[in-house]
Amino acid sequence: MTYKIQDSDIELLRKTGVSEDDIKHCIKVAEKALEIAKRTGAKLDMELIGRGALFHDLGKSVTHEIEHGRIGAEIGKKIGLKKEITDIMEKHIRGGLTEDEARELGLPVKDYILKTLEERIVIYADRLVDIIMDGIVDIKGYESQAEKRFVEILKEYSRYGKNEITLNRYLAYHREIQGLIKK
Repeated sequence: MTYKIQDSDIELLRKTGVSEDDIKHCIKVAEKALEIAKRTGAKLDMELIGRGALFHDLGKSVTHEIEHGRIGAEIGKKIGLKKEITDIMEKHIRGGLTEDEARELGLPVKDYILKTLEERIVIYADRLVDIIMDGIVDIKGYESQAEKRFVEILKEYSRYGKNEITLNRYLAYHREIQGLIKK
């Protein structure tokens, strides 16, 4: 199934108060997630990937703090987004958290671990887009550079890996998804 980002969804981000910079980020994450998903050749729900990526930072209409995932999921439920999409929104913080990590961060204690490949592709794309938009890789060939240098970049820049648990989680997603991509 193919999926195209809908103008109506972008307008919905605007109506809920997401800034233009955050919308630009969300669109880039959605484009990158869809591109990666296609390259894997796996049977995936492309609409879930596209919309999950597009709405993942909806909570930034309220705050840019760590609870933006939870807040975004609550807003998403109110505006009628499917549970699978709001799950991505809620669980995307640090690539999915254990109950212990949630407790340490002051979030509601529950399992935020990413269970589906669609969820992991969205979160992987989010991290790649952060690297690209922060200018860590050169503009020419930036997409392949971000993927090729992913391990090196996450180990060098702590803001992407956050801590050892989060770093290892992102590195595992990288290995899994790159392993699926047809070279």
